[in-house]
Amino acid sequence: MEDKQIVDLYWARSEAAIVETQKKYGRYCHYIAYQILYSDEDAKEVVNDVYMKTWNTVPPHRPDPLKPYVGMISRQLALDAYEAQHTQKRGGQVPLVLDELSECIPDNANGIDVGESLALRDALNRFVRSLSDRTQNIFVRRYWYASSITEIAEEYSMKESGVTVLLLRTRKKLKDFLDKEGFVV
Repeated sequence: MEDKQIVDLYWARSEAAIVETQKKYGRYCHYIAYQILYSDEDAKEVVNDVYMKTWNTVPPHRPDPLKPYVGMISRQLALDAYEAQHTQKRGGQVPLVLDELSECIPDNANGIDVGESLALRDALNRFVRSLSDRTQNIFVRRYWYASSITEIAEEYSMKESGVTVLLLRTRKKLKDFLDKEGFVV
């Protein structure tokens, strides 16, 4: 079933929308949640929450396409669950990913307002789009999906050290880019 048809089911308040979302994007949402939580049980719980949140937010939203919308919800709910657990032993790659990014992205502890957050998001999107396809894919795998260096190296037929160096250089470029954009770490 096409995304538009699934969204129409949500707008019609048909429970078939959840069934169709589960068929089409259940594994995708589970993958995202699992990469953050490293717990199959917790990931399943997050995926169920994704369906509920999608049900509660469509309408008024009409996401097109649906995949990044449910992916964003899955990621946010998984990060919320991770934060609620307050433990690093089950956190998988999240502590490492957040530590790596802390060097180049300002955190919200400095009181960044909503306008600044939106400007930062737009700057990050411009930066990622400026990267080569391969670097962009590796960067997103690491910092959006929280994939391990080993997984990325295997997928792109690289040595782990090569992935590490590529990410280090990309983070340095990101820091320089954000400095030029006026964001202070």
